[in-house]
Amino acid sequence: MRSQLIRFFNSQLNNWELARNNFALLSTVQVREFKIGEVDVQVHFNPSRIKSSSAKIDAKSISARPCFLCEKNRPKEQLEISWRDYVLLVNPYPIFPQHFTIPHKTHKIQEILPHFSDMLDLAMLLPDFVVFYNGPKSGASAPDHFHFQAGTKNFLPLIGQRSTVEKKEIRSSVFLWKNYLRSVVEVVNPCKNEVIDIFREIYAKLQTDNAEPMMNVVAFYENECWHVLVLPRKTFRPWQYSAEDESEKLLISPGTAEMCGVLIAPVEEHFERISEKDIEDIFSQVSLEISW
Repeated sequence: MRSQLIRFFNSQLNNWELARNNFALLSTVQVREFKIGEVDVQVHFNPSRIKSSSAKIDAKSISARPCFLCEKNRPKEQLEISWRDYVLLVNPYPIFPQHFTIPHKTHKIQEILPHFSDMLDLAMLLPDFVVFYNGPKSGASAPDHFHFQAGTKNFLPLIGQRSTVEKKEIRSSVFLWKNYLRSVVEVVNPCKNEVIDIFREIYAKLQTDNAEPMMNVVAFYENECWHVLVLPRKTFRPWQYSAEDESEKLLISPGTAEMCGVLIAPVEEHFERISEKDIEDIFSQVSLEISW
């Protein structure tokens, strides 16, 4: 799959102008780097992400637009690789140097529990990538159509810091990250069935009603083990996102990339103005504090 996927990616960039242009623009993305305590955070000025950052996910807005992940509504240039009940698509509005969207072939809601096993299989299939999931109220711009995404593995600061961060082992194979600005629960285990069982336990622990708990989830396969990172969420967007005072407004819409240390600022003035204090405040608003 690895070589097939790279050939597919290169072919799409050669033949699809929108994707080619937006991936080329990644080389011009401005980056500000912050060190907050021992935590690395980057802020990227990436104007091509304005559509995703400003996406309306209320039921009325979703019902009023065609689903852009359904085959009949996708651009004719956007080709696919079929895998089981999913297709792999090049994401034309990238964050990562290589960025794919992996929607289900059926139009069905964003709900991870029935599909978590597939996420683990994808992580094993794509060892050079992280596979990630944005919950329906935790960064998904298409909460009406189930999908994963995959991006270049070592792009996210959180992935690079996983071996140095302070952790508390809360049970075998399960670790709670400490002093990391946001809550992270990490599972490291070579047995797929055990990872699934542990994830179900974490899910149940976070669940407060019949709805899916707010979360972002990252998975990758390394050294014959699955690594799963669960980032529990308290809210979708910080108050700065909708601030009426333009001097306070920050169009930061946290999804998995942001929760893993890459904050996307599609507005240049917001990129230039955001401070360390703002970043700490945003994380404190959107991350659910847990103590197990």
